[in-house]
Amino acid sequence: MSNEPITVTVNGDAIACSPQTPVAEVIAQLNYNPRLVAIEYNGEILHRQHWGNTLVKEGDRLEIVTIVGGGSLENCA
Repeated sequence: MSNEPITVTVNGDAIACSPQTPVAEVIAQLNYNPRLVAIEYNGEILHRQHWGNTLVKEGDRLEIVTIVGGGSLENCA
């Protein structure tokens, strides 16, 4: 197995990472708060309990959606 970096696409941008890196580690390296994101892995929702044992491979695609809080109830009726 080669230790050469692989390329994965995250939110449309190519990034290099080590082969066999868990999705959870990719999220941490990109400074996302894991409690505030949802992950789509190659077009499918990846449930949180699988982040640690799902390893990225060359050409994988991740979409990371961040939950943003805030707003006002003022206009809700």
